[in-house]
Amino acid sequence: MTRVKHVDKGQAWVTIALSAVMDFLGILAIPVFLMVGCNIIDYITGLIASKYRQEQINSYKGMRGIIKKVCMWLLVVVGAMVDVLIRYAAETMGLNFQIPFIVATLVAVWIVVNEIISILENLVDIGIDLPPFLMPIVKRIKREVEEVGENKEKGL
Repeated sequence: MTRVKHVDKGQAWVTIALSAVMDFLGILAIPVFLMVGCNIIDYITGLIASKYRQEQINSYKGMRGIIKKVCMWLLVVVGAMVDVLIRYAAETMGLNFQIPFIVATLVAVWIVVNEIISILENLVDIGIDLPPFLMPIVKRIKREVEEVGENKEKGL
């Protein structure tokens, strides 16, 4: 009985923590969770694909890959900082509107799409046949995200 209660408390704490993170991130939550998931999948498929590419795996390359993934997260943080600056500037000018994490969300979605492209390339190197429409769809999404970002930049 006490074990069941302990598991329930653990699940409750995990639920509370995830809810708090999702509440804080708002619209940024889903892209950030997808980004972290894609980072992990890309890292794993990259390690597997390196054997098929006859690349040597070592701790330096592995650490470099992890640092690269963490720096991607920092890009999203920088995007969030830009969002805060835009919101602050708008309030300072007397404009009263709420700006969600627009820049950070675009950065996160762009990273997710790039990670998906990398995952697909890894899978191809491993020898997996992709549906012929999958890569073009993902690359189209990337172009669309980049165009939205460019249009937002012109509108600022």
